[in-house]
Amino acid sequence: MGTHAAGLIAPGTIAPHTPPTALAPAGVIAPDRRVAALTPRQRSTRNGAAMPTGPSSGSCREDGHLDSKTFRSVLGRFATGVVAITALDPVDGRPYGLAANSFTSVSLDPPLVAFCVAHTSTSWPRVRGAKALTVNVLAEDQQAVCAQLASRGGDKFAGLRWTGSPGGNPVLDGALAWIDCVVEAEHPAGDHMIVVARVQQLDTHADGGPLVFYRGGYGGFVE
Repeated sequence: MGTHAAGLIAPGTIAPHTPPTALAPAGVIAPDRRVAALTPRQRSTRNGAAMPTGPSSGSCREDGHLDSKTFRSVLGRFATGVVAITALDPVDGRPYGLAANSFTSVSLDPPLVAFCVAHTSTSWPRVRGAKALTVNVLAEDQQAVCAQLASRGGDKFAGLRWTGSPGGNPVLDGALAWIDCVVEAEHPAGDHMIVVARVQQLDTHADGGPLVFYRGGYGGFVE
C-alpha cells in the first residue's frame, strides 16, 4: 500500500512495514466501558466541567496543499476493521491475497461491497485475475495473519490454514466471516483503485471480536 507513517494507513493494503503490534492498551472499547478508560481530564470534559478548545489551523502547507502527515494523523482517528482479500490464481492455482482496511458495504439491492487497492500492489493483479474473490473478515487474534498478507514477496500463505469457500477461494481459519464476490467495477482514485464487487455468497465463520486498526495500531473490543 505504499509507505505510510503511524496514524492512518491510506485506503488499500496495509503498509508492509506496519508491525503486527500487540493490542493497543486503549484498543477500541465497548461503549459501556468507555468512561473507565478515560483520563481524569477527559472525564471532566465529558461531564461539562471543561470545554474543548476550538479547531486549530495549520493543516495546509504554504502552497495551499494539504499536509500529508496531518492528513494521515487526523483520519487515523477513524477506526476501521481489517479484511484479507483472497483468491486462487487461475494460472498456477496458488493462493494469493492482500490485507485491506478500506472495506465497506455499499448496497443491499444489488448486494455490493467495495474496497481500495494501491496501484503499486503486486498481489492485486493475481487476485483480480480470478473469476471470483473472497473477503475474509479478520479476527482480533489474526494480527500476524494480517502482517503476513501485507508483506511483499515470498509465499504469503506459508503456514496459514484455510479451507475453500463455495467459490473455491481461501477462507482463513479463524476469520469471522467470508464473502464470495465478483468484481463489478473499478474506479481510479488518486494513488488507489476503488473496487466495487457484487456479493455472490457469504456466511459467518468463526466467533470472536474483530481486528481493528486505529491510530497506527491494532486493537479489539473490550467485553
